[in-house]
Amino acid sequence: MKSTTRCSVAAVLACMASAVGAGSAAAVSVPVTLPLESLETVLPVPAPELSTGVPVPVPGAPQAPEHVAGRMLPYGTLPQVPLSSELPVTELGVPVTEPLGESTLGVARATSEAAELSLATPGASLGAPLSAPRPELYGQPEPVLPELALLTPEFRGAPTAGVLFH
Repeated sequence: MKSTTRCSVAAVLACMASAVGAGSAAAVSVPVTLPLESLETVLPVPAPELSTGVPVPVPGAPQAPEHVAGRMLPYGTLPQVPLSSELPVTELGVPVTEPLGESTLGVARATSEAAELSLATPGASLGAPLSAPRPELYGQPEPVLPELALLTPEFRGAPTAGVLFH
């Protein structure tokens, strides 16, 4: 086997390995801590602490259009694109002060757990303005009203949260 052939095979195998690795990558999120200390100058209460993340959607492979007998255009002309992401952990801590004094009673915390989300973009299916060739018209198509079907977007997930006071 020539060295150029071996290099080509190695390059193809490397591309296939990277594609498999990229497809199985876990959903990620970018951590964000919001600076809310400036609220203390406006409001006479201690500032809450808020940390969360921004989910990064990972696109999947769209479903291929399906050819249906009797139709000139396939069903799902504009396919839906699936996206998956992870809703990150969000933590909110609010100090609770005594109404008549300056002491702090505790901290109320609201925490949401990480949850998997799956989305699908809207899609469309179009019908041709001509029918299939008809034998009674000597193989000529007949004009028909065009059809349009919109596929609704999908959003699936089950986020949970809890509230604590300590």
